[in-house]
Amino acid sequence: MSDNAQDIIKEAAAAAAVSGSLFSTFDIIMLVILFGAAVWWLYSSRKESKKDDLLLSNYAIQPAGSIQVTENSFIKKLQSSGRSLVVFYGSQTGTGEEFAGRLAKEGIRYRLKGMVADPEECDMEELTKLKDIPNSLAVFCLATYGEGDPTDNAMDFIEWLKTDQDLTGLNYAVFGLGNKTYEHYNAVAIYVDKRLEELGASRVYELGLGDDDANIEDDFITWKDKFWPSVCAKFNIESTGEEELTRQFRLITHSPDELKPNEIFTGEISRLLSLQNQRPPYDAKNPFLAQIKVNKELHKGGDRSCLHIELDISSSNMRYEAGDHVAVYPINDSNLVDRLGLLTETNLDEVFSLINTDQESTKKHPFPCPTSYRTALSHYVEITALPRTHILRELVEYCTDEEDKKQLMLMATNSQEGKALYQSFIVDGCRNIVHILEDIKSCKPPLDHLCELLPRLQPRYYSISSSPKLYPEMVHVTAVVVKYKTPTGRVNKGVTTTWLADNKPDPGKPFPRVPVYIRKSQFRLPLQSQTPILMVGPGTGLAPFRGFLQERAHARASGKPVGDTVLYFGCRHRDQDYIYQEELEEFEKNGDVVLNVAFSRDQPQKVYVTHLLENNLDQIWDIIGKRNGHFYICGDAKNMAVDVRNIVVKAIVEKGGRTESDAIQFIKKLESMKKYSADVWS
Repeated sequence: MSDNAQDIIKEAAAAAAVSGSLFSTFDIIMLVILFGAAVWWLYSSRKESKKDDLLLSNYAIQPAGSIQVTENSFIKKLQSSGRSLVVFYGSQTGTGEEFAGRLAKEGIRYRLKGMVADPEECDMEELTKLKDIPNSLAVFCLATYGEGDPTDNAMDFIEWLKTDQDLTGLNYAVFGLGNKTYEHYNAVAIYVDKRLEELGASRVYELGLGDDDANIEDDFITWKDKFWPSVCAKFNIESTGEEELTRQFRLITHSPDELKPNEIFTGEISRLLSLQNQRPPYDAKNPFLAQIKVNKELHKGGDRSCLHIELDISSSNMRYEAGDHVAVYPINDSNLVDRLGLLTETNLDEVFSLINTDQESTKKHPFPCPTSYRTALSHYVEITALPRTHILRELVEYCTDEEDKKQLMLMATNSQEGKALYQSFIVDGCRNIVHILEDIKSCKPPLDHLCELLPRLQPRYYSISSSPKLYPEMVHVTAVVVKYKTPTGRVNKGVTTTWLADNKPDPGKPFPRVPVYIRKSQFRLPLQSQTPILMVGPGTGLAPFRGFLQERAHARASGKPVGDTVLYFGCRHRDQDYIYQEELEEFEKNGDVVLNVAFSRDQPQKVYVTHLLENNLDQIWDIIGKRNGHFYICGDAKNMAVDVRNIVVKAIVEKGGRTESDAIQFIKKLESMKKYSADVWS
């Protein structure tokens, strides 16, 4: 027994003597022992908890399901592998990551061994130490999405940049991925480029801006072809000559009896068996397998299709608000999958793994491995996208016909002739990888290399068209089925909507299921229900506003004061594609909405929602200028959203008495206050 314990017992005994018959010495000793045991238990459990927390912080779930120690020090990785180039990416759809990988790979030609890094998995404060590595360079390939927002994996990095840092000695370059049809074009890349300079870093080459509405591949190639000479001049280095085509992943083919069925990925996004053994929380890496309870056609006629789908999320613990998005993980068309198997002469049921040849990379596989070729093509690889030029360059090596080689090689160059051919053959011809292999018949690449080259199949996002006030356990989706004929006579189909259209509930059979998760949005109703709102949503742009209307109607029915609710909706024909017509007219009948509907093709002169809106400038100014209301747009970003914004500017000028520049600033102020919101796509 320690001296401290003996002292405690003596003091306890003395206390017993003072207290007389209240407690005996034995009672006091027992109390002290119990107290000491409690203190010891609390101390040891807290110590174990800290140890567990420390262990958990050093481990991450790997795609193959095993637990491995991860190192978030990119400086150590650079130093241990003799590298000096690090390319960070901020990517929502995979393009930014793809560009980063291409830059890192090309660095070898310029004696700059590179690595790709996800800022979310790195200690970005180490940027202050990068200067200690000779000839070091940090490149940032950063996408902007939404209302000028950074991608999910770049959010923390952007917040860190806003703090006061000393980046003197850091060499950097930035390439942005954006879309000019959006108001905040490449806002993230523009901010990072400027902020790095403000913090003392040295720009090696000017900011590159890629426009996905035009030809972002062309923008990227043009930028990097000027970027590398600037890097050479900065570090006094030279190109080693021609590019060296090297595989990033090596192939392992598994024999039929090598692996058990539960060791092979069958479509899981990250964790093995996660779709069979579901457990929350559900997110991008762990989607919930929702039942499709309703899947019905909304169009009453015509040659187009629009689906109303209801997804059951009752057992997921997922919550959503009106205006949020639901992400749906699609499955590629089985006909295209089978066709690729035939064209590459591959047994699609063969199980394989692709292992990164770069042992320092945090990305061990391009997608979950081991898996079958059929699963990879169905769940993991984007086979309907138009292949970028670097893929065409790799395909050259698998052609036996010289003319085929020349054609592919030309399209992979940055020459005007090459760009023109790429535009006509790939872009205008709407050719995906299947079509290319069908038309360039001597090209016979191994399927494992195609799986490495093609981008990862991404989830598709849809504005939720319901309110949790009415449907807390169901998520409604409104989606047009994409289907069009190409100049080559083929029929191209949208990946997700085609799959959804084929998965309707059948009586007596289990409900079809689809992997989903909820993505939060800034597209929100005002906090006060009495605030007036004006919504513009032609076509499926109506989706989030259906949820808004349900919510406002519910508030009114509950006795809450509800402000004016104005909706502008448009479609082609009243009797064909007027979606949710009965619901909207019922809302109007009950006084829940002021409805303005344009049917563009029901009369000789086309009439769009913008025509109706332009005739009501007083109403616009009354809501946003006089009554502190909110203005919402949902739908086409390229034309409709731009036209609507110009009409709002016109209303502010003509009815609000402002100059045009003041009107533009007025809208920007509304945007910053979330009173002018857009949920648009191109």
